[in-house]
Amino acid sequence: YTGKCLVFVSEEWRVELTEHKNTDFSQSEGKMPLIRVRVFKKALDGDFVPGHYEDFQLDSLSELGEQIERYVQFAVGCNIRENV
Repeated sequence: YTGKCLVFVSEEWRVELTEHKNTDFSQSEGKMPLIRVRVFKKALDGDFVPGHYEDFQLDSLSELGEQIERYVQFAVGCNIRENV
């Protein structure tokens, strides 16, 4: 874990994207970091309960973004884009 985290929060959902570096020093340095996406749903008591999570590691940033967007939309069951 690198300490870098991006968090999105709505009234019902919380989505965390965290960056993880490969600790295998036999691997080349140019490899993309692993991005872990965790989805939390708000419980009746107001706390966010952990649910789905998935790890992503793709060399293309645009493909990485598309895959993460699809995963989050599937996990929360709706379109997450604004103005759609």
